[in-house]
Amino acid sequence: MLVIGALYSVFPLIWLVTAAAKSPNNLLGTSMFQVDGAAIGDNIQRVLDQDDGIFLTWFGNSFLYAGAGALGSTIICVAAGYAFDKYRFPFREKLFGFVLVGVLVPVSALALPMYLLASKAGVNNSYWAVFVPSLLNPFGVYLARIFSRSYIPDEVIEAARMDGASDLRVFRSVGLPMMVPGFVTIFLFQFVTIWNNFFLPLVMLSDRKLFPVSLGLYTWNGNTTQSPEFYPLVITGSLLAVLPLIVAFIALQRYWRSGLTMGSVK
Repeated sequence: MLVIGALYSVFPLIWLVTAAAKSPNNLLGTSMFQVDGAAIGDNIQRVLDQDDGIFLTWFGNSFLYAGAGALGSTIICVAAGYAFDKYRFPFREKLFGFVLVGVLVPVSALALPMYLLASKAGVNNSYWAVFVPSLLNPFGVYLARIFSRSYIPDEVIEAARMDGASDLRVFRSVGLPMMVPGFVTIFLFQFVTIWNNFFLPLVMLSDRKLFPVSLGLYTWNGNTTQSPEFYPLVITGSLLAVLPLIVAFIALQRYWRSGLTMGSVK
């Protein structure tokens, strides 16, 4: 069952690779596994040259939104989860439950209120309209509290305080390094979420030069009904858009393995 599930999950990626390695004339009229090695280079070049290289602009925007947004969101989530776990303050559980309510609210229900707020603040159709909402991640706070409870023993915190470390120093020098696996996990989840985000940029942005790659490919896909030559552009662009996510998972997975023993008391 696991093998079948893995094949089912990987099959769309395999199709992207084989479809991107076909010329426009052979895209829909040949077998899936009939590829042309030279065609993928031509398709990539067409993607990069289309509309004066706007795909690279979209790609850079996605890196900015996803990279900066995921990093800022992860820092906030880890700090909040650490505070909810290690500190005792009035209404702690009620406040945490209030944070979890945000997990139940669908993003589509928040799009219009966020647009009105961005319009009121005068930041709609700007980078800030997409970046600021991506900093809030209630599910990340929930995960950070679980990781804090699992990886940071209370005895370590007490020992650091007895040595005279301030609360901020304890978090920065003791808590945060021990939560590296949780930090990486939350970062990857948020990076993928922001990278694939479509609805929020669709509502917030009207300038094509501010589009992320997901919204940019959507505009190209809308042209396929009148101009079939956009099909290879959308497929090849989708393949290029998936590559950063694969690289991120491969590059950061070692932190999960190294973190299996980081929470032990020595």
